[in-house]
Amino acid sequence: MLSSGPCSALSSRRRRTPSRRADSCSRANARESRSFALSTRRTIMNDHRRLGRELGLFDTDPLIGPGLPFWLPAGAAVRKAVEDYVYELERRNGYQHVNSPVLGKRELYERSGHWAHYAEDMFPPMRVGGEEFVLRPSLCPHHALVYRSRPRTHRDLPLRIAELGGMYRSELSGVLGGLTRVRAIQLNDGHVFCRPEQAAGEVSAALDLIEAAHAQLGIEAARYRLSLRGEGAKFVDDPQMWDRSESILREVLDQRGRAYDEERGEGAFYGPKIDIQIADPAGRESTLSTVQVDSFQPERFDLEYAGGDRPVMVHRSVVGGLERLVAHLIEVHGGAFPAWMAPVQAVVLPLSDAELPAAGDVVRRCVAAGMRAELVEPGRGTLGARIRANRLVPFQLVVGPREAAGGGAAVRLRDGCQAGVVPVAELAAMCAPRFQPGQ
Repeated sequence: MLSSGPCSALSSRRRRTPSRRADSCSRANARESRSFALSTRRTIMNDHRRLGRELGLFDTDPLIGPGLPFWLPAGAAVRKAVEDYVYELERRNGYQHVNSPVLGKRELYERSGHWAHYAEDMFPPMRVGGEEFVLRPSLCPHHALVYRSRPRTHRDLPLRIAELGGMYRSELSGVLGGLTRVRAIQLNDGHVFCRPEQAAGEVSAALDLIEAAHAQLGIEAARYRLSLRGEGAKFVDDPQMWDRSESILREVLDQRGRAYDEERGEGAFYGPKIDIQIADPAGRESTLSTVQVDSFQPERFDLEYAGGDRPVMVHRSVVGGLERLVAHLIEVHGGAFPAWMAPVQAVVLPLSDAELPAAGDVVRRCVAAGMRAELVEPGRGTLGARIRANRLVPFQLVVGPREAAGGGAAVRLRDGCQAGVVPVAELAAMCAPRFQPGQ
């Protein structure tokens, strides 16, 4: 008879171990599989190309051409809300806004260095009246000329200018997709012209602006990248200039305690940059915001301030190109945008035709208060069906007989919470972007 003592039990446990391991691995694999499937479904569901068309945000047409999306009313509303927020954020931080043409003479880009270092990404020149004009690949040369258009003294510096302007990239058809890779870009751009000793402070201030905007937009950076010069003719050959600029950016990042990766060959042709990287639901990285230090273009355009001194040019983009930004926002929020940027901020839902006049009055008061509000009539379905159809709208205002008699509406949030009767002025305040003290 076999012993049933400890050794037998140990032997039994040993015999069962492979089975338990297999069960454990099987359960782990099942969890991993479910997690992967859920992640894949979320990626597909939140793909901005699918959601953007379903929600009527943007579209394309082969007659216009690839890489040239157009904004539909809902998408234009999101874009305008973001534009207005960034404009106000910049205004509060000492920026003056300018407007400049989307093309210039070829000589402009020869002077800026784009023609020598960036021509392969530019559209070919257009010949007009014996001169060649080029769709601009960046706003920097125009802003250098804005600075040069007036005499400057050290008291004028730092001079901060910003613009939301069009720029154009000759992208190959194979890399184009949705809003993330396009040929016509509306860029939030800005340039600070400052004395050399002011450059580090202006870089840090630009990062403050970027981080404030990202917090308001609901964006989380994947990582910060210090993009440095590489080898070859793509980069301006002036090692001392590069070393000075790289030192400024590295110093600022270190002082802020910000972790970052250094990558060679990712800088602009004229100087290094801090790139704030974002990632889509599939983990693909792209650059959204950037800060760059440039001593090259001030020299090329002979920029000066009184005394013959040359300013440093700090390039910064708070939110990058609006197309890539909105693509990311669609995927981050799944179409349920924060109230301040939602295409429609409130829908008014009368219970029956009897409440239509009162509901119409609520809509008019919402619009007058600055909200984007719409009336959804009873003929478009039951109350429940209309609520479901507008589930992404932040505020659903239900008008029944009691609310109609009182001239108000019962407010329902998109998460299902009932807020009761809320004054229109209070709702409008909830639909405005927030600016932190000092912004």
